[in-house]
Amino acid sequence: MKLSKIFEVYEERGRLHTKNLIRGNTVYTERLVKEAGEEYREWDPRKSKLCAAILKGCTNIGIRKGDIVLYLGASTGTTPSHVSDIVGQDGFIFALDFAPRVVRELVFVAEKRKNIAPILADANNPESFKDRISQVDIVYMDIAQKNQAEIFLKNIKEFLKPGGYALLAVKAKSVDIARKPKAIYNEVRQKLEKEVTIIDFRTLEPFELDHCMFVCKTKGPSDEVS
Repeated sequence: MKLSKIFEVYEERGRLHTKNLIRGNTVYTERLVKEAGEEYREWDPRKSKLCAAILKGCTNIGIRKGDIVLYLGASTGTTPSHVSDIVGQDGFIFALDFAPRVVRELVFVAEKRKNIAPILADANNPESFKDRISQVDIVYMDIAQKNQAEIFLKNIKEFLKPGGYALLAVKAKSVDIARKPKAIYNEVRQKLEKEVTIIDFRTLEPFELDHCMFVCKTKGPSDEVS
């Protein structure tokens, strides 16, 4: 087992792992690996778009130990649990989803992982939950809505610290099922570039069809368009 170029993400023979924050605990029946007295959880790229992006060559996801993360579209907690491993005990995740059924599952994950706070809310309306969330180092969004880019930018403006990172997983078919994914990605890129700096872009095939990942950073004063 060796440390890859991605902070707090470990690689072995082309497979990614995160160091298990809760030893002996699995979230989605993932394989546990023990190495030199430590325990690691194998990260499945077919169940996590973030893992897929890393395996597709994204060398900087921006997420570091101790970071505070706003995770929009947390679902049952598969990828949030790996982010929980990455940020560690000193980090924290506000894990938001609007579906009561999946949030119930997320609550069970958070009962063991104390650095996750489940929130039942609609990411399209950040005003409705801003009193429950602090400013964050990372905004991560995986929400299959037609207006994905607009929701993403709303939450960046409301919650992301200056210099923070923001990751957007785009599902092309949710934006427009009739158009080609490449056209959707270009349209989303144009919207994002007005507000943030795009530092990486990856399509997620073969792990996720018709999906891509944008890695962005907030613009500094010198980057602002006059």
